[in-house]
Amino acid sequence: MLRRRHALAGLITLLALIAALVPTSGAAHAQPGAGVRVMPLGDSITDGFTVPGGYRIDLWEKLVAGGQDVDFVGSQSNGPDSLGDKDHEGHSGWTISQIDQNISAWLATYTPDTILLHIGTNDMYGGDPAGAPQRLAGLVDHITAQAPDADLYVATIIPLGFNDSVVRAFNATIPGIVENAANAGKNVHQVDMYSALTTADLADGVHPNAGGYSKMATVWHGALLPAPGHVGDSAAPTACATPAHVLCA
Repeated sequence: MLRRRHALAGLITLLALIAALVPTSGAAHAQPGAGVRVMPLGDSITDGFTVPGGYRIDLWEKLVAGGQDVDFVGSQSNGPDSLGDKDHEGHSGWTISQIDQNISAWLATYTPDTILLHIGTNDMYGGDPAGAPQRLAGLVDHITAQAPDADLYVATIIPLGFNDSVVRAFNATIPGIVENAANAGKNVHQVDMYSALTTADLADGVHPNAGGYSKMATVWHGALLPAPGHVGDSAAPTACATPAHVLCA
């Protein structure tokens, strides 16, 4: 009887060891709290108005499928069950100035390694759209001063169903803002989001539909992968290998 008990105990121990070695379903390495800290930053388009989770749904799935270790961070949280990490810093209705007023506290709290910035849409139909580039440049300066080691990706804003000339004028200033920051040695990159979508990808003239958010995810994903030592390959590239929609800076 004693031998049988010893044998049974040994079998249970062996089964437990085997179970520990067998991978479970899903991507455990990509759970919240692990890996590169990515802050999706912006307004309702980052939050995912019309489609809760927005571009973050497909972006998360693409990163996990590619084996990247990521942790979305921010004070906000929403999205479907398929979104493995719902954290973000998207605030519906907010302008560049409102993000700027709060960015210091967020950076201190969440210490992101990578920041995905899509902001300015609400400035386009506010009282001073012409001043939006200066406000964006100030926000970029504040982010890079407080988080100099983080990679900041600044996107052109997506099309609107109105005020297209105003949107285009704002977007045309972003490459210069990014270039000035990059020339000063800051980790800032431009992402061309405007050309990836059309007004047919909008649910209400402002916010993307599911297909539009998926297109945004594809652009963000393509921008992130070449980043050495961050979400992308840890090996430094021998030459600038950024895709066409990302400014090589």
